[in-house]
Amino acid sequence: MYDEKFMLRALNLAKEADALDEVPVGAVIVKDGEIIAEGINRKERDLVATHHAEMIAIEKAAKKLGNWWLEDCEIYVTLEPCPMCAMAIVLSRIKSVNFGAYDPKSGGAGSVVNIFEKGKFNHYVECSGGYMAAECGKVLSEYFKRKRKKDK
Repeated sequence: MYDEKFMLRALNLAKEADALDEVPVGAVIVKDGEIIAEGINRKERDLVATHHAEMIAIEKAAKKLGNWWLEDCEIYVTLEPCPMCAMAIVLSRIKSVNFGAYDPKSGGAGSVVNIFEKGKFNHYVECSGGYMAAECGKVLSEYFKRKRKKDK
């Protein structure tokens, strides 16, 4: 069930990523109404293509719980998960995903492909998006606008 305070925290994390010159995406994992893990994009700093905000948060949550099964958890992320992150969410048995902005170029929750389609895999993840989409999208568009200006 969506709770705006968790999306606000994810949005603040996205802004932290922006300040570090990473693509501004933030993710939080919630269990029993409490944030148990957070992540921001770390691809540039770590030089690892898989270090998306969701992947970082999933790894931290599993370590915190001592179990890779995150079946009673929800994830909030500022951008529609890509197919890699969407599949990691399925494999982690996360209960639900709530995301902000849609990603028409590489979204894995319906924009390009829908990893969360019911019956596709052995675990079904509830998914809904568009939460605070304008705010989440603005952080991303401003980041890429600055990057394009800098590259000229």
